[in-house]
Amino acid sequence: MLLAIDVGNTHVVIGLFDGERLLRSWRISSRREMTADELLVLFAGLLGEHVDGIDDAVVGSVVPPLTASLVEALHALTGSSPLEVAPGVRTGLRIRADNPQEVGADRILNAVAAHARHSGPVIIVDFGTATTLDVVTPDAEYLGGIITPGPRLGAEALSLRAARLPRVDLSVPARVVGRNSVDAIRSGLLHGHAAMVDGLVRRIEAEVGPARTVVVTGGLADVIAPLMERVDANEPDLTLEGLRLVHARNRG
Repeated sequence: MLLAIDVGNTHVVIGLFDGERLLRSWRISSRREMTADELLVLFAGLLGEHVDGIDDAVVGSVVPPLTASLVEALHALTGSSPLEVAPGVRTGLRIRADNPQEVGADRILNAVAAHARHSGPVIIVDFGTATTLDVVTPDAEYLGGIITPGPRLGAEALSLRAARLPRVDLSVPARVVGRNSVDAIRSGLLHGHAAMVDGLVRRIEAEVGPARTVVVTGGLADVIAPLMERVDANEPDLTLEGLRLVHARNRG
């Protein structure tokens, strides 16, 4: 079995694959100070009876301080070094960014999986700490995309910089027009974010042509997708599937 791990700034998402089938996935908080020993204990608790059946692992990380501990733990778990998604790894995409090495692993993995599932043209929206929009052509060209602060960062910034505004949870208010400060902030963060993404999708299409599919993923996709004008697919396992595909293309 294959252990696929997507390390983000807010969460670590872990997937257990048996061949092409995702058996189970977990989402845990991302803590940069976790040691290899802590991670081993965590894996043992999550995997249970499957822990001895892990043959290999693949890691995509945008948090370098955590990557080293994770690689050490996975080497101890499997007896070999995991595949790290980094420049030089075969993805099946042609990266048209000015500097391909600066494109985050999560964005490339999303593009790999979205192209495999939907061909193209595809726009992928990932609602995480940052919200990213990425574009893939039918010919497997990754054209680049957009990075903007996500709603959680907006909530933190408002509470830190505006003395009289409270910190709010990201639940959708009953009305777009908030009748109190909490609902007004929630509306701005969520309805405002959905409207921004809708507008960015239209601008992307005006620049590169119509998209066959708009795919959303990420920790806040279930909250924001229902507020958007267009969502063709909501795929929470998109990044994990990208990890599986990249592993197959390099070690399969």
